[in-house]
Amino acid sequence: MAKYLYKLGRWVVNHNKKVIGGTLGILIIIAAVALSMGPAFSDEMSIPDTESAEAGKILEKEFQATNEPTPGTVNLVLKAPKGQTLESSEVVDAINETIDKIKEDKSVVSVATPAELGNYNENKKIGYAVVTYDVPAFKVTEKSKEIILESIEDTRDAGIQTELAGTVAFSELEIGGISEVIGVAFAYVVLALTFTSFLAAGMPIITAIIGLGIGILSILIGTNYFDIPSFALALAAMLGLAVGIDYALFIMSRFRQELAKGHSVKEAIAIANGTAGSAVVFAGITVIIALLGLGVAKIPFLTMMGISAAVCVLFAILIAVIFVPAILAVFGHKIGPSRKNKFLARFTSKKNNEESNKWGNFVTKRPWTVTILGILLLVVVSIPFFHMQLGLPDNGTKSDETTERRAYDLLSEAYGPGYHSSLVVLAETDKSSKDIQSKVNNVIEELGDLTNVKNVNPPIPGKSGNTFMISITPKTGPNDIETNDLVHSIRELSDKNKEQVKLYVTGATAVNIDISEKLNNAVPLFASLIVGFAFILLVLVFRSILVPLKAVLGFLLSLLATLGFVVFVIQDGNFYSLFGFPTASPVLAFLPVIVIGILFGLAMDYEVFLVSRMREEFTHSKDAKKAILAGIKDSGGVVTAAGLIMIAVFTGFMLAPDPIIKSMGFALTFGIIFDAFVVRMAIVPAVMTLMGKAAWYLPSWLDKILPNIDVEGTSIQKEKAESKTSNKKKYSPRIKEERVSE
Repeated sequence: MAKYLYKLGRWVVNHNKKVIGGTLGILIIIAAVALSMGPAFSDEMSIPDTESAEAGKILEKEFQATNEPTPGTVNLVLKAPKGQTLESSEVVDAINETIDKIKEDKSVVSVATPAELGNYNENKKIGYAVVTYDVPAFKVTEKSKEIILESIEDTRDAGIQTELAGTVAFSELEIGGISEVIGVAFAYVVLALTFTSFLAAGMPIITAIIGLGIGILSILIGTNYFDIPSFALALAAMLGLAVGIDYALFIMSRFRQELAKGHSVKEAIAIANGTAGSAVVFAGITVIIALLGLGVAKIPFLTMMGISAAVCVLFAILIAVIFVPAILAVFGHKIGPSRKNKFLARFTSKKNNEESNKWGNFVTKRPWTVTILGILLLVVVSIPFFHMQLGLPDNGTKSDETTERRAYDLLSEAYGPGYHSSLVVLAETDKSSKDIQSKVNNVIEELGDLTNVKNVNPPIPGKSGNTFMISITPKTGPNDIETNDLVHSIRELSDKNKEQVKLYVTGATAVNIDISEKLNNAVPLFASLIVGFAFILLVLVFRSILVPLKAVLGFLLSLLATLGFVVFVIQDGNFYSLFGFPTASPVLAFLPVIVIGILFGLAMDYEVFLVSRMREEFTHSKDAKKAILAGIKDSGGVVTAAGLIMIAVFTGFMLAPDPIIKSMGFALTFGIIFDAFVVRMAIVPAVMTLMGKAAWYLPSWLDKILPNIDVEGTSIQKEKAESKTSNKKKYSPRIKEERVSE
């Protein structure tokens, strides 16, 4: 691979203008196609082969009158001013004026008032009107939404608190806001200090944004053909931007090193592409495999999330080994090590003549202390992981600055928290059985006697006559343990009465519970596959047994610490406001699987870039400690910069208002902190110091059968060394003859 990338680098240098023009041309074409087609996200989060999904099919068959998609609805949640009710004449007049304005929208089919629906709460201070459109929720236009927002100002001016709920979203998912810009700005500062150049610092960001643009636009096109959830775009953007910057950083750093050795710009680019580029391709493919591995859970929306993110990582790799060399060819020595900014140089002065740096000396002199403290820290942080509770976000987890959250709170105040966790129970009897109604009534009595049931609505018969729909309102909210227990109690009741009546539980709450449980069950299998794959891969790369074993154990430690800290903050509610979370809530159901996949890929990135330099030095010197010091000195700075850039980008997403994006950004931010800095930069060199030369042991029989993966670009260096030797031999006889003739 190193040889091919070396040749690719030389070719790109010779055709740099065509490469730059072609890349920008592809970006423009994809942008034009994406804009013409428009996005068509699908936020359907059901999972096949679950009881709630099976019940959903029965519900659709028995009770859906038409095959047309469900129309979009907006609920106007209203709370009367102090001293009045929703039946007060002034309040009724204000509500009617607002409804009349909404009816002017031609897309509105009907508007039902709280009085017509009879949904007042006990003191008649809270109720809601329902606006129904002639199109599904995702097709409701921005103009229609603006009419709603403008109309409710009349009720608000009249002192009636008016908030919005329903299937039409008003707090849209946004990517590219001020928080993400702050993250990128911090990444620029890190790059400027790393390169001691403001010009060079901008290159990785620009190239990463171009790669991200191609990837995101490709995903937008893909939404028209595949069921891709909207939050998949956030994950893809988060990861694509972070790895895009890091991969460009690795190649540019090697390019500057080769320039410092005296190579020409063309040769420096080719060597950088063959060496650092090989590591980038290897690391990127590792991340892609981990993301595609999300399909192991056999959950459609999670699989599409993994594929979407993998697309962005793939384009980040291609941009790094094709477009970045072209940019380097254009700027050449302008972004070389000789062009240091005097201001930045004050903060980054280094003594390059030393064989190690202060951190390397500190770790290698105190390996036991660093190892014990590092492991102890991660173990303590991991403890909350063992009581992790999974769930899916709803309007109750949004910021109270959003109208959906305020509507959620009003509805809870009016009807109790169980209003949001209503369950749909389907009672299916045998067609040939007698006294169907009597059997169903007996089941309803048993359902009403279950713990945590607030009320059970009368049964509604389906088309077949032997299937009945029963609505149950729990006493607790959708993410409470008691609600989860109630769903399982109903299913246990079904098993008890299956000879007479079969019960199925569905509805949004039951679907979310099934999703959470299936994802929770998928975590051990996925983690085992990832760890096993990592070990085999690292044995191939480092040709060692103990180094890969140490790497995967370190990954497990950082993973448990990450999930433990997520539980500590998000679920247990410790310091949640400090990180911008509006309230404590269960851990996002698919977060553990996402963290495992992404953190694994990034952990292997840092392991390869740090330890491959150690292996290179050990191969030459056979001195284990010297190899560790060389790795920390030469690659530690780049790994540190890469980790800080990842943290900056992920923190930018953590500051976003959407709870899904915020949770993913938070988990990945601290995942990088634990893995890059505690594990890779501290525990790894400390443990390798303790192992000494044994770290690089590989049985001779295994060494013979393992393929040689040249991640460090050793073959290129070997060829160059042989070329120099042959050139010396070629010219040495001529020199001797000239001396003799003299």
